[in-house]
Amino acid sequence: MIDLNTKYLGLTLKNPLVVSANPLCEKIANIRKMEDSGASAVVLHSLFEEQLTLETEHLHRYITGSDNSYPEALDYFPDMNKYNSGPDRYLEHIRKAKESVDIPIIASLNGVSDSGWIDFAKNIEDAGADGLELNIYDIPVNPMISSLGLEHGYREMVSHVCRTITIPVAVKLHPYFTALANLASNLDLAGAKALVLFNRFYQPDFDIVTRNVVPHLELSTSQELLLRLHWAAILFGNVRADIAITGGVHSATDVIKAMMAGARTVLLASALLKHGIGYLSNMHTEILVWMEENEYESIVQMQGSLSRISCGEPRAFERVNYMRVLSEYM
Repeated sequence: MIDLNTKYLGLTLKNPLVVSANPLCEKIANIRKMEDSGASAVVLHSLFEEQLTLETEHLHRYITGSDNSYPEALDYFPDMNKYNSGPDRYLEHIRKAKESVDIPIIASLNGVSDSGWIDFAKNIEDAGADGLELNIYDIPVNPMISSLGLEHGYREMVSHVCRTITIPVAVKLHPYFTALANLASNLDLAGAKALVLFNRFYQPDFDIVTRNVVPHLELSTSQELLLRLHWAAILFGNVRADIAITGGVHSATDVIKAMMAGARTVLLASALLKHGIGYLSNMHTEILVWMEENEYESIVQMQGSLSRISCGEPRAFERVNYMRVLSEYM
């Protein structure tokens, strides 16, 4: 019998199909359907740092004090009191999800600083979450902040959270770091049990008639998987933390590629938003069929088989691949 079990965040999962943080996770009925359709774990929709700090006098003054000066900015800023129902209801959502399903429930915090995170991380643990995903979403625009200083801050933040709670912590990264492998190693040393590759930056568009900045969202495609495969293959075997791939996973083939690159799990969002939660069942079946046809007995057997450490001369392989791509294009 084919074994789809995998390890992630110290948890034994029945297969590598994990639901990523997305709006579908806001309803308990959807989480039940995810479990029934084959999801091995669910990462809840993110709670934003701004929601945790909204009650502070400083942020209140910052927002209300700008009413007359920057009305456009205030229109763009969401109502964080209502978004995702707020911190208290988020904790209650964790409790209800844990009561409703048997698969692991992983909470998600989205932000860039220690502000409010440390205490609330403990609240998340007390609510029963099986793990916590820290979603670092930041575009550093201050020219006085160096890459070294920025990455040191991330490491310290992760270290603080990991020292505060006992449940495992995953860090969701973006790919735009000068030395991503070094940062991954430092986050590993700071206590992160998993690294999630990669966050997607949702770039705004411009309305040239109204001269407004317009939020713009496009769901991922399988083409985006290539960057994630590249870095998963590089990091596999070089960090202790588990590797998860999110973004660009839309088919059983994509899942298998991710496993061969070295991922322990894939985190799905766009595929479910496009095709519905029941699509998990289709992917599950297609993975089993492919593994049987190609004589794989387990997911673990294929994990890392196409990683960088599986190549005798990895640096040469990188250069040869680069040169072949350029020389063969006509």
